[in-house]
Amino acid sequence: MAEEINQEKSTQSEQSAKSTDELDDEISLIDLFAVLLYYKWLIIGITVAAMIGVVAFAVVSIKLPTEKSPMPNVFTPSAKLLIQESSSSGGGLSSMLSSSGLGSFAGLAGVNVKGASSNASLAAYLVQSNMLLDAITDRFNLIEKYHIENSARGSSRKILQQKLKAETDKDSGVFSISFTDTDGEFAQQVINFVVDWLQMKFDELGLDSNKIQKENLERNIESSYSEILKIQKEMEDLGASVGQGNIWNMPSITVATSKLQLELEAQKSVYTQLKTQYELLKVQMQSESPIFQILERPEIPDMKSGPSRGKLCIIVTFAAFFLSVFLAFALNAWKNIKNDPEAMEKLHLK
Repeated sequence: MAEEINQEKSTQSEQSAKSTDELDDEISLIDLFAVLLYYKWLIIGITVAAMIGVVAFAVVSIKLPTEKSPMPNVFTPSAKLLIQESSSSGGGLSSMLSSSGLGSFAGLAGVNVKGASSNASLAAYLVQSNMLLDAITDRFNLIEKYHIENSARGSSRKILQQKLKAETDKDSGVFSISFTDTDGEFAQQVINFVVDWLQMKFDELGLDSNKIQKENLERNIESSYSEILKIQKEMEDLGASVGQGNIWNMPSITVATSKLQLELEAQKSVYTQLKTQYELLKVQMQSESPIFQILERPEIPDMKSGPSRGKLCIIVTFAAFFLSVFLAFALNAWKNIKNDPEAMEKLHLK
C-alpha cells in the first residue's frame, strides 16, 4: 500500500514538472513577443528609415551622371567563339608553345605542354595574360582613361582582370569573352580588339596546320608564277634580239633559249603540282572545322548588366529589420541588467 502511494506521488511530481516546463516555454515566448511589441516603433522606424534611404540612394545613382554616380549603370557586351582541338597530336601544340616562349606559362591555364592540350584553356590563359592586358592598355590608353597615377602597369592589369572575363560553356563548348564598363561602345571595342588579338596569336602559334599549309602554298604558288613570268620575259628578250639582226650570236641564243624552255617547263610543272595541292587542301579545309572560329561579334548593348538596385533595396531593408530586432533584444537585456543589482555588481557597474 505504501509503495502505491509513493508511486502516485512520483507520478504527480513528474506531471507537475512537465507542466512547469511548458509554462516556462510559454512564458519565454510571451516575453519575446512582449519585447518586440515594446520596441515595435524602434524596429519599424529603423526598417522604414533604411528602406527610404536605400531607395533614395538608388534613385540618386540613376539621376547623377555616370562619372559622378556612386553606383552607375554598367554594360557587358560579349563575343562568342568556337575553339576546336587540334587534329594533330598534342606534341605539335607542345612544340609550338615551347618555341613561342609560352611553354612555362601554359600550365597556369591548365594546358599540359607535354601531352594533349586544350586550346580553349590556352585561350582562357591568353585572355588574362600580361601580353594581352598590356596591349589593351596601350591601344586604348587606359592609364589616362582610368586616371592611374601609381604603379601604372600593375594597376591597369588589375583593373582589366576584374573587367575582362572568359569562360567556356560545358554543354555547347562555346568560348565567351565579355568586358564590363560604364561605356558600352568602349566595351565593344575592347572585345573586338581581344578577339582579333587572339586570332592573330593562334595564327602565330601555328595551331591550325591546315591554315599554315594553305598560306605556305599560296606563297609558293605566287613565287612559282612570278618565276614563270620572269622566264617568259627573258625568252621574249632573246627573240627580240634575234629580230634585231643578231644572227652572228645565234648559237649562244639557241642554247640560252633551250635552257630557258627547260626551266619554263619545270616551273610550269611545279606550278601545276602546287596548284593541285592547293585545291585539294581547300576541299579538305571545307570538310574540317578551323580551330579558331568567330561565331558572334560583340554588339553595343542597349540594356545594362548591372547593378541590380531592386535587389539592393530588398537586401538592405531585410538587413535593417533583423538588425533592429537584435537591437531591441540587446536594449531589453541591458534594461534587465540595470534592474538587477546582483548583475550590476558582477559587471562592476555599481
